Amino acid sequence: KRKLKQLVDEKVVDGWDDPRMPTIVGLRRRGYTPEAIRLFCERIGVSKSDSWIDYSTLDIALRDDLENKAHRGMVVLDPVKLVLGNWDEVMGAGHLEPCSLPALPHPPEGQPEPAPRLFTIGKEVWIEREDFEEVPPKGYKRLFPGNKVRLKYGVVIECSDCTKNDAGEVVEVLATVVPDTRSGTPGADKVKVKGTITWVGVHDAVPVELRLYDRLFTEAQPDAGGRDFKASLNPASKRVVRGVVEPSLTGLAADTRVQFERHGYFVADREAHRADAPVFNRITGLKDTWAK
Repeated sequence: KRKLKQLVDEKVVDGWDDPRMPTIVGLRRRGYTPEAIRLFCERIGVSKSDSWIDYSTLDIALRDDLENKAHRGMVVLDPVKLVLGNWDEVMGAGHLEPCSLPALPHPPEGQPEPAPRLFTIGKEVWIEREDFEEVPPKGYKRLFPGNKVRLKYGVVIECSDCTKNDAGEVVEVLATVVPDTRSGTPGADKVKVKGTITWVGVHDAVPVELRLYDRLFTEAQPDAGGRDFKASLNPASKRVVRGVVEPSLTGLAADTRVQFERHGYFVADREAHRADAPVFNRITGLKDTWAK
């Protein structure tokens, strides 16, 4: 507690309830559920001797708890616009194709199925900036000129080009729709692709603040051997970005936990989140990548 107090007093963290802090209030604000913490305690057992438990054990307990509880949704953390040049010709001028998906693929037995996710796809969508490479590295399966991918739950597209600003940054990715490839329709799988990417429609995207929390220290035992524990502080333990989410995730109450497809489990911040200004904290990813 003395060392944690030092971090609070020196404003290294944002208080005792900072979501990176290993305190009860910190864990609650980060989004860990009581059930996940109890499951964690059951799994590690009780011992009279001192021991170190890897943080990933707690994250595994959380994933097991939220897998069939947290509603799904798509988010784009670092948006770049994707423009489908032949959309009007293939789908119809100004057409918005509706999508309806289960909010929870496998609801707990005996509980009612939640209302489905409703959103649409149109001529312009937001995609992750990392999902396009003008010159792709070896093994890259997402968007690059001449390659085809599927927009998840949507259509197959073929990338053609991109536009850049004066600084050389990509501001738009250009692509075309491959006809008759709408997910769930007959013959939609006739065009084989190796990559599928998430997206959010430009026309109904909801701007959000996303606080990407990671481990507070880069070492499992930051003060081992008499070291200065602050030397092991993780400079990337908090990153704040502005992203967009699909409209099915609007109006959520604070402390609501969701699974953002591809990116992991998030929670609506209990202090800063508002329905008209959403703020989500990342609890953990879909799998443990820290060891890598």
